[in-house]
Amino acid sequence: MAAVVSTSCPDLKLIARGKVRDLYEVDEHSLLFVATDRISAFDVIMQNGITNKGKLLTEISIFWFSYLKDVLPNHLITADFEKMPAKVQQYRSQLEGRSMLVKKLRVLPIESIVRGYITGSAWSEYKKKGTVCDIALPAGMQESEAFPEPLWTPSTKAEIGDHDENIHPSKAAGIIGEKHASEMAKISVELYTKARDYAQEHGIIIADTKFEFGVDENDNLYLIDEVLTPDSSRFWPAATYKVGAGQDSFDKQYLRNYLESIGFDKSQGITLPEDVVTKTMAKYQEAYKLLTGKDAQL
Repeated sequence: MAAVVSTSCPDLKLIARGKVRDLYEVDEHSLLFVATDRISAFDVIMQNGITNKGKLLTEISIFWFSYLKDVLPNHLITADFEKMPAKVQQYRSQLEGRSMLVKKLRVLPIESIVRGYITGSAWSEYKKKGTVCDIALPAGMQESEAFPEPLWTPSTKAEIGDHDENIHPSKAAGIIGEKHASEMAKISVELYTKARDYAQEHGIIIADTKFEFGVDENDNLYLIDEVLTPDSSRFWPAATYKVGAGQDSFDKQYLRNYLESIGFDKSQGITLPEDVVTKTMAKYQEAYKLLTGKDAQL
C-alpha cells in the first residue's frame, strides 16, 4: 500500500495543509482533520511518507482525547467514519481511519509545550546559559534529568518552512491575552502530568510534548489538533532510561538522528530509504501497543 502524502476532496473546502494534516471545512460548525502519511523533521517535510503513519497518529490521538476528557473538553465530534457526513464518506478510500470530524473553533496561535525532562533544544540552551526558554534552573542538571516540576515553555506558531520560536512564558499573554495564557499554562501541565503518569505505568516516559488549544464562541478552552503522539512528543522507553545521556526513543528522534548522520542541510526534504521508513513506523507501532495494550488497526 502506498503512503498517502496528500488528499484531494473537491466537494470539501480545503482550509490548510500542514506538515502532516490536511484540514477541510465540512460545514459552518465542523472541520475534518486528516492525518496524512507525511513526515517532517527540523520543520522540513520529507519527500516520501511513512505508510499508515497517519492512521496510527489518529488512533493515538483518539485514545488520549478519551483519557484526558475529564481534564479539559476536546474538539473531537467523531472518528467513526460511518457517522461522518455523506460528503466526507464519498472519499472513504483516502480518508477512512485517518480522519477526525471536529468542532470548528478559534485556534489560539501558541504552541503549548510542556517539558518534563531536559533534552533537545532545552538541554542545548541549559548548557550555554543555565536556562530553558530563559527560565532559570538549578545548577548541575544532567542530560535527560527530570525537572523539579514540569516546565511550560510556549512557542510561536510558524508557517510551513519557518521555525517555531520558543518564548518566555511571560510573553504569551501579549499574544493570546492574560486569561487564555494563564489557563493554557495551568491546563497544559495538568494534561501532561496525567498522561505522563499513565505512560510511565505502561513503560513509556513522556519527556516533553506539545498541545494546541482553541476557544468556542463563549471563550471556553478546548484541546485540539493531535495530542501526545510520537510526532508531537518525545517518548522514551522507561526500561532503558538513564540520566546523563541521550535516550532511545519511540518517536521522530530516530529519523532526526538518521538525518544528522548524513549531514542533512535542513533546507528541503529528501527521499528516505526504505529501512528508515520501516524502522520509524515500527517505533510508532511499539509506542501505541505499550500505551493501549493492543495492536493498531491499520
